[in-house]
Amino acid sequence: MNLLAELFIAFARIGAFTFGGGYAMLPMIKREIVEKHHWASEQEVLDYFAIGQVTPGIIAVNTATFIGYKMAGVAGGVAATVGVIFPSVVIISIVAAFFTSFADLPVVAHAFNGIRACVCVLILSAVYDMAKKSVIDFPAAIIFIAVAAAAAMNIISPFFLVVISGAFGVVIQLIKARKQVK
Repeated sequence: MNLLAELFIAFARIGAFTFGGGYAMLPMIKREIVEKHHWASEQEVLDYFAIGQVTPGIIAVNTATFIGYKMAGVAGGVAATVGVIFPSVVIISIVAAFFTSFADLPVVAHAFNGIRACVCVLILSAVYDMAKKSVIDFPAAIIFIAVAAAAAMNIISPFFLVVISGAFGVVIQLIKARKQVK
């Protein structure tokens, strides 16, 4: 029961103190899950993010579910998932109740502009950290550049980018394994 409470609290803290969605949560997940609790390695978190990208739902919720399940089975998955969404539900309910009365205030518009700028920096920081760990050789760099170009041109669905990249990763490893056997 103690682990379930820890999972709920850790993910509630992540859910309460990060803004901007799953990628913006990555630095806090790294700090809370990898460094503080040692529930997963940094590579595992990156893998959970990758899986969360291609599965239906929100990346942060999927990642919380994966880590919670790893630590305490179904009950852990539920505790972590409820923990990460609980602060958002409370905050959204409060904001929805009062938003119309203060949405037109200039200070609110300026605050949202500042929050959006901060979220962009958090996402860039997460991308930089992920790239350092993921682009480890020439083939990975080629995949990275190709996917970045395709994503920037918005010509292929992100789902298909992930699936195609995964397939190329498998093919590249098969080719490397064949070369080592010869």
